[in-house]
Amino acid sequence: MVHHVAIIGSGNIGTDLMIKIKRARGPLEVAAMVGIDPASDGLARARRMGVATTAEGVDGLIRMPEFEKVGIVLDATSAAAHVANAAALAPYGRRIVDLTPAALGPFVIPPVNLDEHLSAPNINMVTCGGQATVPIVAAVARVTPVAYAEIVATVASRSAGPGTRANIDEFTETTAHAIESVGGARRGKAIIILNPADPPLIMRDTVLCLIGDADHAEVRESVERMVAEVAAYVPGYRLKQAVQFTPVDPAEVRLLVPDDADVRWKVSVFLEVEGAAHYLPAYAGNLDIMTSAAMRVAERIAEVSA
Repeated sequence: MVHHVAIIGSGNIGTDLMIKIKRARGPLEVAAMVGIDPASDGLARARRMGVATTAEGVDGLIRMPEFEKVGIVLDATSAAAHVANAAALAPYGRRIVDLTPAALGPFVIPPVNLDEHLSAPNINMVTCGGQATVPIVAAVARVTPVAYAEIVATVASRSAGPGTRANIDEFTETTAHAIESVGGARRGKAIIILNPADPPLIMRDTVLCLIGDADHAEVRESVERMVAEVAAYVPGYRLKQAVQFTPVDPAEVRLLVPDDADVRWKVSVFLEVEGAAHYLPAYAGNLDIMTSAAMRVAERIAEVSA
C-alpha cells in the first residue's frame, strides 16, 4: 500500500529527503513539495521528478488537490516556521514528522524509542547531533546508569545552511534535553562546532559518558550493537575506533554530576557520519542522518497504518 507524504521545505534537507524517498521505492510516495521561493532548486527538481509543487508555503499545500491524499507531512523548515506550520495543519489531522528543533512533539530516535511514539500526531527528530549521539548514550545507559553525558558534534561549515545557523541555540538545548529524556543520562550537555576546513570534513561526533563500576565488555558490546542498528538506515554511520574506558577521580567531576552519583569511569565513543550523497555532498553527514532518520520514521508509520 502506498502512503503519500508532503515535504515542507525545498532547501537542502527537504530536497535530499525527497530524493531518498524516490530512490527507495518503498511504501512512501512524495505527493507534494512545498517551498516559499519559486526559483528554488528543490522545487525545480521536484517538478522534473513529477512531484506537484507550491511556493506558497503550508497554506499553499492545504489548497493543493494532492493534499487530500497526504497522510504524513515532513517539515524540513526551521524551528520557528514549524510552530506556524503545525498550527495550520492541526485541523486536518495529518501526521507530522518534524525535522526542526521545535520539539512540539515527543523526541524520537528510531532505534531507541520509535515504537513508543508511533501514534503521536507530531514526532520530533531532535537534531542531527541528537540522531548521531543519543543512541550511544542510550546504549551505555541500558547497561549501567549514566550520571553525565556530553556530546560534541563537529560538522562542515559548508553543510550548515541558514536554517541550521538560525537554530544553533535550539540545537544545543534540544539535544541536551534528548540526551537526558531519551538517552537516559541524568545530566546532559551538547556542543556543536561548525568546522570551516576546506575541503570540508565529514561529520564527527564525540560522546563522553560518566559511569560507575560496570562490565566494560558489556558496555562495548551494547555500543557496537547500537552502531549497527543506526547503520542499517544510515550506512555511513560508524565507529572511528574502539570504545575507550578511562578511570576518573570523582572529585574532579563533582560539578558535572548529581551529588549522589557514583562515578568511576569515563566512556569515550568516537563516531563518523558520511552522507550517502543522494543530493547533498558526502561530507554533509549531519544532514543525511536527519533525512534518513525521518524517512525511517515515516516508513514505520506507514507500516503500522497499512
